[in-house]
Amino acid sequence: MATRLFVGNLSFNTTEGDILDLFKQAGTVTSCNLIVDKFSNKSRGFAFVEMGAPEEALKAIAEFNGKELDGRVMTVNEARPREERPRGQFSGGGRRHEKRQRRY
Repeated sequence: MATRLFVGNLSFNTTEGDILDLFKQAGTVTSCNLIVDKFSNKSRGFAFVEMGAPEEALKAIAEFNGKELDGRVMTVNEARPREERPRGQFSGGGRRHEKRQRRY
Protein backbone atom coordinates (compact mmCIF):
# COMPACT_ATOMS: atom_id res chain seq x y z
CA MET A 1 0.00 0.00 0.00
CA ALA A 2 1.32 3.43 -0.95
CA THR A 3 1.95 6.07 1.69
CA ARG A 4 1.36 9.72 0.91
CA LEU A 5 3.85 12.29 2.22
CA PHE A 6 3.53 16.04 2.64
CA VAL A 7 6.62 17.99 1.55
CA GLY A 8 6.56 21.59 2.72
CA ASN A 9 8.67 24.75 2.84
CA LEU A 10 9.85 24.28 -0.73
CA SER A 11 11.48 27.01 -2.74
CA PHE A 12 9.20 28.50 -5.37
CA ASN A 13 11.91 27.58 -7.91
CA THR A 14 11.82 23.86 -7.02
CA THR A 15 10.31 21.72 -9.78
CA GLU A 16 8.38 18.47 -9.64
CA GLY A 17 11.38 16.80 -11.28
CA ASP A 18 13.70 18.00 -8.48
CA ILE A 19 11.41 16.48 -5.85
CA LEU A 20 10.99 13.25 -7.81
CA ASP A 21 14.76 12.81 -8.24
CA LEU A 22 15.34 13.39 -4.53
CA PHE A 23 12.64 11.00 -3.26
CA LYS A 24 13.69 8.23 -5.69
CA GLN A 25 16.78 7.90 -3.47
CA ALA A 26 14.53 6.57 -0.68
CA GLY A 27 12.59 4.07 -2.81
CA THR A 28 9.82 3.74 -5.36
CA VAL A 29 7.88 6.93 -6.00
CA THR A 30 4.33 6.17 -7.12
CA SER A 31 3.38 9.80 -7.74
CA CYS A 32 4.67 13.32 -7.20
CA ASN A 33 2.37 16.34 -7.24
CA LEU A 34 3.77 19.86 -6.84
CA ILE A 35 0.92 22.18 -5.88
CA VAL A 36 0.70 25.30 -8.07
CA ASP A 37 -1.46 28.40 -7.97
CA LYS A 38 -4.30 28.06 -10.45
CA PHE A 39 -4.08 31.67 -11.62
CA SER A 40 -0.32 32.31 -11.86
CA ASN A 41 0.73 28.65 -12.38
CA LYS A 42 3.61 29.19 -9.91
CA SER A 43 4.54 26.83 -7.09
CA ARG A 44 2.77 27.33 -3.77
CA GLY A 45 5.77 25.90 -1.88
CA PHE A 46 4.53 22.40 -1.07
CA ALA A 47 3.99 19.03 -2.70
CA PHE A 48 2.64 15.55 -2.10
CA VAL A 49 4.76 12.48 -2.80
CA GLU A 50 3.38 8.96 -2.74
CA MET A 51 5.88 6.24 -1.88
CA GLY A 52 5.42 2.61 -2.92
CA ALA A 53 5.69 1.06 0.55
CA PRO A 54 5.32 2.29 4.14
CA GLU A 55 8.95 1.37 4.85
CA GLU A 56 10.10 3.59 1.97
CA ALA A 57 7.96 6.43 3.27
CA LEU A 58 9.51 6.15 6.74
CA LYS A 59 12.96 6.13 5.15
CA ALA A 60 12.11 9.25 3.13
CA ILE A 61 10.86 11.06 6.25
CA ALA A 62 14.01 10.13 8.17
CA GLU A 63 16.34 11.18 5.34
CA PHE A 64 14.69 14.33 4.02
CA ASN A 65 12.87 16.01 6.92
CA GLY A 66 15.08 18.98 7.82
CA LYS A 67 17.23 18.57 4.69
CA GLU A 68 17.99 21.61 2.55
CA LEU A 69 16.76 21.74 -1.04
CA ASP A 70 17.23 24.87 -3.20
CA GLY A 71 18.19 26.91 -0.15
CA ARG A 72 15.14 25.97 1.96
CA VAL A 73 14.89 23.45 4.81
CA MET A 74 12.15 20.98 3.87
CA THR A 75 9.43 19.63 6.10
CA VAL A 76 8.54 16.02 5.29
CA ASN A 77 5.88 14.07 7.14
CA GLU A 78 2.97 11.73 6.51
CA ALA A 79 0.09 13.57 4.87
CA ARG A 80 -3.09 13.89 6.88
CA PRO A 81 -6.45 13.24 5.22
CA ARG A 82 -8.01 16.32 3.70
CA GLU A 83 -10.46 18.02 6.04
CA GLU A 84 -13.96 18.67 4.82
CA ARG A 85 -14.56 22.39 5.04
CA PRO A 86 -18.06 23.82 5.09
CA ARG A 87 -19.03 25.66 1.96
CA GLY A 88 -19.69 29.34 2.29
CA GLN A 89 -23.25 30.60 2.04
CA PHE A 90 -23.29 32.97 -0.87
CA SER A 91 -26.46 34.90 -1.58
CA GLY A 92 -25.30 35.79 -5.05
CA GLY A 93 -24.56 39.47 -4.97
CA GLY A 94 -23.05 40.74 -1.82
CA ARG A 95 -24.77 43.63 -0.09
CA ARG A 96 -28.20 44.73 -1.10
CA HIS A 97 -28.21 48.20 -2.53
CA GLU A 98 -31.07 50.16 -1.16
CA LYS A 99 -32.20 53.42 -2.61
CA ARG A 100 -31.33 56.25 -0.34
CA GLN A 101 -33.34 59.39 -0.20
CA ARG A 102 -31.44 62.58 -0.48
CA ARG A 103 -32.19 65.22 2.06
CA TYR A 104 -31.91 68.78 0.92
